[in-house]
Amino acid sequence: MSDDDRDLLDEVIEESTALNPSFPELMAQARRKRELLTTLGQQRRRRKVPQKVVAAAMGTSQSAVSELETAASDVKVSTLEKYASALGLSVQYHLVPLDEAAGAPAVVVHDEP
Repeated sequence: MSDDDRDLLDEVIEESTALNPSFPELMAQARRKRELLTTLGQQRRRRKVPQKVVAAAMGTSQSAVSELETAASDVKVSTLEKYASALGLSVQYHLVPLDEAAGAPAVVVHDEP
């Protein structure tokens, strides 16, 4: 990429990586978590389960479920598992070698209704 093609985001990423070499992996982790939350929201809508029903199953409010689906928050694993369980799903973990992670899907849904 030439200097003419760089934008502010490229500069922020470069500066952040210079300050913290782990920054690219932290960003990748955040993207995967956001993809999981987005997928859970899609599954909820596909299954026609209201946010209020998910909230009741999780012991939280409808607005908290809405925030989970729309905000890029740092969500606890237990919260993700409660959300998935409310939809009749289970969160599974797969360890993928770092050099293969970029090409691997972050979220896989089995047996979609």
